[in-house]
Formats: sequence, structure tokens, C-alpha cells
Amino acid sequence: AHLVESGGDLVQFGGSLRLSCAASGFYFRVYDMSWYRQAPGKERELVAVISSGGGSTNYADSVQGRFTISRDNAKNTVYLQLNSLKPEDTAMYYCNAKRLRAGAWENYWGQGTQVTVSS
Repeated sequence: AHLVESGGDLVQFGGSLRLSCAASGFYFRVYDMSWYRQAPGKERELVAVISSGGGSTNYADSVQGRFTISRDNAKNTVYLQLNSLKPEDTAMYYCNAKRLRAGAWENYWGQGTQVTVSS
């Protein structure tokens, strides 16, 4: 299994970015997909999650209304649209694939893409 994030960049306060996560090596469309982030000195936190079929999404309170998660199962890719960015959004953003199989969770992680927001 392989997840590759891209799209991270240095952006000014109030700017926008679109992160992508390309999946390979597993049956993407049966996995729930999430974006997490980790800032220096802080724990990794869940930002957004989308169900395997794309019909359900959830967001952290801190990004609700500013970030949008989506997926394209035909392209094995999940996206995170980041709008109205703030300096506190600065972090490494990670893509995660997860599903429950035979009573155990299967988890795959990407290497991350850096988002830096200047004030």
C-alpha cells in the first residue's frame, strides 16, 4: 500500500491550497480516508474524514467551514481544499486510509506534505 501527498506550500494568511493524496496498492474505494495534521511540538490531530463512498464527511471544529474533503474513487485520490488559511493551520498534513477488516483496523499512512501559512 502506498499513499503520496502533494500540494503543500507556503501561503499567506487568508490564502488557499488544495492537497492531494494518491493511493495505490490497495482497494481504495472500500477505505475511509482522512487527513491529519501535526504541528511542531504538538500531537497529530484529525482534520477531516470521508467515508468510503464519499457520502459522509466530518471535520474538526477548527477547520469546519474552511476546509473541504473529497475523493475520486475512479482516480484513487482524496483531496483536501483549504480556504481562509490561518497561521495556526501551519503543519505537516498526512493522508490516512483505514478500514475494519476481520475485527482489526487496517491503517495506511503517507509521508506528509508541509503547509506553512505566513501572517
